Amino acid sequence: MPTYQRLPRFDHDWRELRPAEQKRFRVAVARFVEDLEAGRPFRPGLRVKAVQGTSAIMEMTFAPDGRATWQFGAEVKAGQGHVVWRRIGTHDILRSP
Repeated sequence: MPTYQRLPRFDHDWRELRPAEQKRFRVAVARFVEDLEAGRPFRPGLRVKAVQGTSAIMEMTFAPDGRATWQFGAEVKAGQGHVVWRRIGTHDILRSP
C-alpha cells in the first residue's frame, strides 16, 4: 500500500468540503490505491493527468466538479509509492495547485 501525506492546504480545503464530497473522494482514493498497488495505469474514470503548466503535479477527478492535486514524493517505505496530497476542491483549485 502506498504511503501518503497531506499538505496543510489540503487539510484546510478538506474541512471546506461537504460530507458527500468527502465520501466521493474516499471512494475515488480506494480506486486510485488499487491501481497504484496493481502497477497499472489509472482507470479512465479518475481522469488522472498532469496539471497544465506543471510537470510533477497531477490532478485526479473524484466528482463532476471535484478535483484533487497530488504528486509523488520520496519513498517512505522501500518499494512503495509515496503520494503527497496538495489541494482538494472544485476545478478552481487548479489555479493554485
